[in-house]
Amino acid sequence: MGKLTAAGVNAQKKPGRYGDGQGLWLQVSPAGTKSWLFRFTQEGKARQMGLGPVHTVSLAEARQKALECRKQLLEGADPIEARNGARARARVAAAKGVTFSQCAERYIAAHEIAWKNDKHRAQWRSTLTTYCDPVFGTLPVAAIDTGLVLKVLEPIWSAKPETATRVRGRIETVLDWATVRGYRAGENPARWRGHLDKLLPSRAKVARVNHHAALPYRELPAFMEALRAREGIGARALEFAILTAARTGEVIGATWAEIDLAERVWTIPAERMKGGREHRVPLTDPAVELLKALPREDGTEFVFLGGRKGQGLSNVALLATLRRMDRADLTSHGFRSTFRDWAAETTTYPSEVVEMALAHAVGSKVEAAYRRGDLFEKRRALMADWGRFAHAGTP
Repeated sequence: MGKLTAAGVNAQKKPGRYGDGQGLWLQVSPAGTKSWLFRFTQEGKARQMGLGPVHTVSLAEARQKALECRKQLLEGADPIEARNGARARARVAAAKGVTFSQCAERYIAAHEIAWKNDKHRAQWRSTLTTYCDPVFGTLPVAAIDTGLVLKVLEPIWSAKPETATRVRGRIETVLDWATVRGYRAGENPARWRGHLDKLLPSRAKVARVNHHAALPYRELPAFMEALRAREGIGARALEFAILTAARTGEVIGATWAEIDLAERVWTIPAERMKGGREHRVPLTDPAVELLKALPREDGTEFVFLGGRKGQGLSNVALLATLRRMDRADLTSHGFRSTFRDWAAETTTYPSEVVEMALAHAVGSKVEAAYRRGDLFEKRRALMADWGRFAHAGTP
C-alpha cells in the first residue's frame, strides 16, 4: 500500500481507477465524482465493495477499512455479507425502539389524505391516545402482544362496544402497517377472526343496536309548526335538514356555492357525502323560502352562519335546538327515519326513489351500473309532497 497520496487523490481529475495497493482503489467517474473501492477475489470470483466517497472518507480511513476487509477474508468471511449483516442488525435494533404511538402517527400521516373529514382524523387520534397510549403507547411496537391488546379492550368491551370495536380495528391496522414496514414480525395480536373472537364475546352479544330516536311521522306537522316559531340559525338549520332529509353534517357544511336557487337544486359534492358520491337535492318551496330569508355575511361561504365570523354552524346546534324545545328524546338524524316511515306508510313512491332521496346506495353494484340516473325528477315530486306534509299535514 502507499501508492497514493492525499494530495494526489484531491488533484486527480481523469476518470479511471487508481490503485493504492492490497485491494484499495480510487475510482473517478466520468462525472468527476470520486469514491473508494475494495477489490478482492473469493472462491475464484472477482468482487468489489464500495467503501464510501472521497469527500467523506479520507485516504487514511479508506486504508483502515481495506485492512478490516482483508482481516475478514483471512478469517473466511465475505466482507460484503458481513457489512450487509451489520446493517440488518442495526435496522432491527432501530426497529425495536419504534413505539406503537410513533407507528400510529406515521400511519395516520400516510393515510389521512384519503379520509373524508376532519372528524374521522380526530377520532383516529383520540381513540388511540385515550385507550392505547396509557397501556402500550410508549412500548416498542414489536413488543405488543395479545395480553396488552386485551388490557386495552377488556375494560371497554361491554361498556362501550362500538368504541371498543373501532379501537380493536385501529390497533390491528397499525400493527399490520408496522409489520409491513419491518418494525415487528409474527401474527397480529389484534386480529379478530380466529384469535380475539375466542377470547371476547361478539359485539352482538354485548350490545343491542340503538337506533336514532325518531319522531312518529303523524306528529311531524305539529312539531314543524313549533320549530318554525323558534328563532335562531340552529332552528332554521334543523328545519332545512328535515325538509331535505339530509344528514346533519351535510346541512351545517352547506355553502352558497352548492345552492342554485334558480334551478331549485342543492348539489352536495362527493367529498362531503358519506357515500363519497355527489348528491343532488331538489329544493321545495318551503326550503327555498327558508334559504332566501337567511342572513348572509360578507366573506363567509356557509349557508348557516356560526357564532364566529367566517365559520359555519356547530355540529351540536341542531341537537341544542331540540333540547331547547324539550325534545331531548329526539335526534336530528332521526328525522330521516321519520321521512322514510312517512314515505312507506302514506305514499306509493318506489323504495329506490326514497332510498336515493336519503343518499343511500340502491341495489347491487350491477344494478347501480345500469341505473345511470339519480331519479331526480321523481325525487323532486317526492320531496314536494314531503314539504307539503311537513308544513300542513297534507300529502
